[in-house]
Parts: sequence; C-alpha cells; structure tokens
Amino acid sequence: ISFDPVTDVIAGMKNKPPGTPLPGHDGTAHGYYLLGGDALGRDVFSRAVSGARVVLAIAPAATVFAFMVGITLGLPAGYLGGRLDTGLTFLANLVLAFPVILLFFLLVTPEIVAMGVPRYMAGVLFLFPLVFLTILWKSRFRTRPPLCAGLIATTLVLGGWLYAGLAWDADPLGLLALPPGALIVFVSVVFVNAPSVFRIVRGLTLDLRSRDYVAAAQTRGEGAWYIMLWEILPNARGPLLVDFCLRIGYTTILLGTLGFFGLGLPPESPDWGTSINAGRGLLQFVPFPPLVPAIAIMSLVLGLNLLADGLREESLKD
Repeated sequence: ISFDPVTDVIAGMKNKPPGTPLPGHDGTAHGYYLLGGDALGRDVFSRAVSGARVVLAIAPAATVFAFMVGITLGLPAGYLGGRLDTGLTFLANLVLAFPVILLFFLLVTPEIVAMGVPRYMAGVLFLFPLVFLTILWKSRFRTRPPLCAGLIATTLVLGGWLYAGLAWDADPLGLLALPPGALIVFVSVVFVNAPSVFRIVRGLTLDLRSRDYVAAAQTRGEGAWYIMLWEILPNARGPLLVDFCLRIGYTTILLGTLGFFGLGLPPESPDWGTSINAGRGLLQFVPFPPLVPAIAIMSLVLGLNLLADGLREESLKD
C-alpha cells in the first residue's frame, strides 16, 4: 500500500472510519484495518499486538533481574547487619534519591553511550543471576559434591553464554544479542527497581531472622547462606510474589513513559509508549492510534494488580 504525505493520510483518515477498505496500487479496494491506521498507514491493531511482544519481553525479564540483584544483596544485609547493611542501605537510598527520568536521559546521550556506560552497567548487573544461582546450589547441595559440581558447572556454562551474549554482545554462536536501545532500557529498569527490591528483602529478613526455624537451623550448624536462601527466603515468598506482580506493572508503565518521551527504543519501535506518542496528533481526527496502546497498558497493569491482590489473599491464608 502506498500513501502520499502524512497530511494527505490524515485528511483521508478523517473521513474513513476503521473497517473501510484500503485502496491498493491499482485503485481497487482490498483488505481491512480492524482498528484503523496511523499517520503512516500502518495497522493500529497489528502494531499493538507487536508492541505487546516488546513489553512482555522486557518488563518480566527486567523484573526478574532486579529481584536477583535485590535478593542477593538484601538477604545478607538484613541477616548479617553491621557495616555491610549500612553500606548497602546507603547505596540503595542514593540510587532511589536520583531522578528516574534524568537517569534515562543521561544513559541515552551519545557521549554516555560512546563511553560504554550502559554496557558496563549490564556487565555488573547481569552477573547477579550467576552469583545467586551458584550460591543457591552450593548452600543446598554442599554435602553432595558430584550433584553440586554438576549444577554449578551447568549454571556457569549456560549462564556464561547468556551473559556474554546479552551483556557484551559477544555470543560465540551469534544467537543472542540485545539491540543498543533495548539494552539501555533493560539496564535502566533493572538499576531503578533493584534498590526497592533490596529494601523489601532486607525488611523481611530483619523480621524473619528471629523466628524459631532460623534458630533451629543455626543449632543444626547450617551456614549463613543456607539459612538465608532455604529458610528465610521461602517464608518471605508471599510478599515477594505480590511485589513481583506489582513491579511488572510499574515496569510496564515506566516502559510506556520512556517510549512516549522517545528514550531508549528507536522511533519505529511498535512498543505502546512510542505508539501513543506517534498517534496523539491524530486525536482530533480518530482516537484509535493512541487509544489502543493506552488501553493495552491499562489492561495489562490492571490484570497484574488483580493477580497481586489474589496472591496477597492466598499468602494471608498461609
């Protein structure tokens, strides 16, 4: 389908509601746009569905990474206390005090990108899943050396492959890579969410470390990491699951905000925030281009909030 300049498209869309046959090169009508087209003649419905893939690929994964960082640092801070707790809490408060939008503006500037700051941040943050899983297997299966060695080796091989491809774009197989824009958004979301998760995990650990099952594990001679990962963390799963669902919703809103301001992802990206920004100029003619992605964001966040409410009710029963 070929179109004249954008002004002609807008004028044509003003008189053609969704469902109007689209003219082809030969002048005949064929095909339909279920929810109309945008200023460039692209299908609004198809772009909304494609934008869902972008959001669902970044928001849950970034939340998982943020939880890995927060749990790995929050458990020892709350359980061990002392200078470690003081230092990590200060760093978390320092990050939380930094304006989020300003952080994204800094990370997308050409000078910062040329210096490789997003790559270095990814190199540090993407290490935490490897550290977390390695400590998890070591603390649980230390009395079974063959199984422990196998699990750690598998984690390091697969995790190292993912780490090299996602963080440094150095996958030897050429299968894994994050576009520069997506990497900036991903790293920024993890960096912003990790301190909040850290504070939640630290607070739960401070509350649970005085429970009887922790004292029983200490009496058995269990190590500190075993107690933190296999005694305290499972008993904190209720609040953490609720926060996980809510945080995916917050991340979705944050991604929409970043896309609306044109930060991170390229302008042609079909993500919902970029689509809202691109279609807001058409509101006086047709509401569908900005309204469809806005409703998509609202529906996803509402569903995650309802899921979090249900999980909270179940955790209260436990």
